[in-house]
Formats: sequence, C-alpha cells, structure tokens
Amino acid sequence: MKKVQVGVRENIVQFVLLVVINLFVGSMVGLERTILPILGEERFGLSSMSAALSFIISFGFSKAIVNFLAGNLADRMGRKQVLLLGWGVGLFVPIMVIFAHAWWVVIVANIFLGINQALTWSMTVNMKVDLAKSTQRGLAVGFNEFAGYIGVAIMAAISGYVASTYSLSPEPFYIGVVLVLFGFILSLIVQNTDQHVKTQVEQDKVESDTVSTWEVFKRTSWKNPNLASNSLAGLTTNLKDGMAWGLFPIFLTAGGLSVGQIGTVVAIYPASWGLFQLFTGVWSDKIGRKKLIVPGMFVQALSLWFILIVNTYSLWVIGAALLGIGTAMVYPTILASISDVAHPEWRATSMGVYRFWRDSGYAFGALFAGIIADFINVNWAIGLVAALPLISGIIAWLKMKETLQAKN
Repeated sequence: MKKVQVGVRENIVQFVLLVVINLFVGSMVGLERTILPILGEERFGLSSMSAALSFIISFGFSKAIVNFLAGNLADRMGRKQVLLLGWGVGLFVPIMVIFAHAWWVVIVANIFLGINQALTWSMTVNMKVDLAKSTQRGLAVGFNEFAGYIGVAIMAAISGYVASTYSLSPEPFYIGVVLVLFGFILSLIVQNTDQHVKTQVEQDKVESDTVSTWEVFKRTSWKNPNLASNSLAGLTTNLKDGMAWGLFPIFLTAGGLSVGQIGTVVAIYPASWGLFQLFTGVWSDKIGRKKLIVPGMFVQALSLWFILIVNTYSLWVIGAALLGIGTAMVYPTILASISDVAHPEWRATSMGVYRFWRDSGYAFGALFAGIIADFINVNWAIGLVAALPLISGIIAWLKMKETLQAKN
C-alpha cells in the first residue's frame, strides 16, 4: 500500500473537492437565512419574537450536540462515513419545510438541519486539516470556512430573490433537494483521510496520547486556557450570529427595506465573512492566532452597534460587511489554534467539543435575543448581545497564549 503524503499541494484534488462540498453544506443554511423569520410572521402568524426564533434554537442545540458526537464518531468510524450520513439526514430538511402545515414542522426540520450541518461541516474541516501540514492549518480552515459561508451568502441572496418573485414557500426549498443530491454525490467521490492522521503522528514524532472523551471535553472547555478561551470566543461569536439570523430580517423590515433589500444585507454579512477567511486563515499562519482573534471579537461588537446607530440601506450594507470581516478574523483562526494545541489522535474530538460550545451559541443567541425583544424591543436585543463578543475578546486577551509559537 502506497504511503500517503501530507500537504495541501500533495492532496490538491481531494482538497478542492472538499472545498466544493462545503460550498453545498453552507448553501443549506443560506436557503433559510432570509426566508424563515419572515415566513414565521407572515404565514404562521407568529407575533412573539421568542416563538419566531424557535427554529434557530432547535437548529443550534441539535447542531451543538451532534458536533460533539461527530468528532468522536470521526475518530472511531472514519470521516467519509460520517460525511455521507450527514447528507442523508439533510434530505429531510427541504422536504419537511415544503410540506409544513404548522410551525412545529419547521422547528423539527431545523433539528435535522442542525444534524446535517454538524456531520457534514465538521467532517469537511477535519478532513482538510488531516490533509494539511501543521504550517498550513490556517489556510486549510480558511478555505473550508470561505466555501461554506460563500454558500450561505449566495443561497441567502438566491432564496430572497426566488421568494420575492414567487412565494416564501415552497419554491425556494426545491433548491434544497438539489443541494443535498449534489453534496451526497460529491461526498461519494472524496477519499477518506484516516491514513493522513497516522502519517501526521509519524512525521511530527509525537508520542501517542490516548485520552478519554471526557478528558478531551474538560481540556477543551476549561482545563486548558488556550482551548477554553477559543471555546468562549466561538460561543459568543455564534451567539451573535444566532441573534443576527433571527432579528436582522425583522429589524430591517421595520427599517422599511423590501424583501430583496433585506436579502442583500443578510447576504453581505456571510459573504464578507466567507471571502475574508481566505486571507485571515493564511494570515494567522504567518502572524499568529491571538493577534487576529482578540481584535476580531472587538470588531464584531462595534459593527453591531454601528448597525443600530445608522438608518439607511447603504450604511446597513457597510455594517453587515464589517460584521462579516470581524467574524472572518476569528472563525478560521480559532479552529487553526485548536489544531495547534490538540494532539492528532484526539484533535477531531477536541474540535467537536469546541463546535459544541460554538454552535450552542446559535441557540443561546436566539433565545436571549428573543426574550429581550419580547420584553423590551429588537434594538435593545441587538445592542445587549453585542456586548458579549467584546467581553469574550477581553478574556482572550488576558488568558490566551499564542498557540502558533507554542507549536513551533
């Protein structure tokens, strides 16, 4: 059997294929991004913000829990098998929304979407890191997240256009069936990366470090200050995103924008998030992780406050772009930082724990924002949520060490 090689260039065909697969993974989320908050209000008559954002809560908690399981499954049964399983689950999502007769069906559909995203997105990022050298991890994660969030942005814009041309449902969700089929077919073609993990262990000459899943959970959550700081930064980043996903369409509707304009603003945010990750991931390989994570958290907070202060379409577009840039500074960088610290034998499990905390932020953000919006108003919800990334950035500044230097 031919010995596998580690490196992006050495595995360029598989690497590019995984980039394309994650484009389809992200598109599954983008399909809902513009439509569902408005659908809840207009078709199902939801007046409570908490009720309207319940689909994000179901998505966030299911994705968080399965993220944790996905990392462990990947270490035990293989990356490709988990990837294919994720696409199988994803087929339920558009079909259930198409035939939804009540809001609870949409909520259940988003449980399946959370499972789909946890299994597929987790595997594409783990497989890219498996293929990459230790000096290429920022690049690998950057390309993965770039593809995923460009998919989110493209499909958010397309679904908004289709909804404004036809209706909120079912027409936009026909696209979802096609996305799942293409994603599954491409995932059948991609090769497993388990052998690349073994090669990395041999090349890095690291001793075996077999630890329990519970021990990895403790290290990633609170015992290791670097891993714990990253987990908190990820949680507050997605807490902000859960709020933005649910409240931005409603906030912008109150600002007088059309569905098409809302779709553009909502798409600009993940588009800049996705695009700039091409640069921030590679940049972190050169200057280090902490120098991007800390200011990135600050930029997210300031961008949200900027969006609240301004009141014109063009300035909301600028605010959405700045919010995406701040998110891009931290998203691939945190994953690369965790890859610096975690042993190859439990790296996928550690990433799964991190993604558990990070993606639970979707649910906490929607829950927190919905309650505040119901009791006070949408503006206060956005403003208070913005304070959390700022606090997390301060904690990372004080507690986190530079993981890239530690690795080298």
